[in-house]
Amino acid sequence: MVWDEWDQIRADSGEQMQLNQLAPERGGGDGSPDLASTPAQKKAAANAIEKHLEPDTKKAADKAEESTGAAAKEFSGKDGEGWDTSAGLKKAHGTWEKQVKALMDRLGSEKYALRNTSVLFQNNDVGIAAQARQSSSLDRF
Repeated sequence: MVWDEWDQIRADSGEQMQLNQLAPERGGGDGSPDLASTPAQKKAAANAIEKHLEPDTKKAADKAEESTGAAAKEFSGKDGEGWDTSAGLKKAHGTWEKQVKALMDRLGSEKYALRNTSVLFQNNDVGIAAQARQSSSLDRF
């Protein structure tokens, strides 16, 4: 029954399935470029992450760490009766530190992925080939 309904829906929409054609020449057929890039472009992107994004993000985080710590200290008060702003800054800074760590981790994983893409593709190809060529009881004949 489900297949009958599906066939009816497809017939009503005018949709036809055709498997005897090649994929569009450029991307999804809408003129947009493919997502593929060359190994040199991947290496350049990984190097940009390593040489610029990671160190610059770390520097900015360190600078914000210092200024936020100083501001929280100023608002804390000398007699232990500080402003609520100090507690708010400390809480916001804790959340911000977690976000910076997540960003740094993400940059590191993207850099790793860019550098290891060809190895990952090769391993996938080998794994798929091994699965496709599992022995069959028909191999004896």
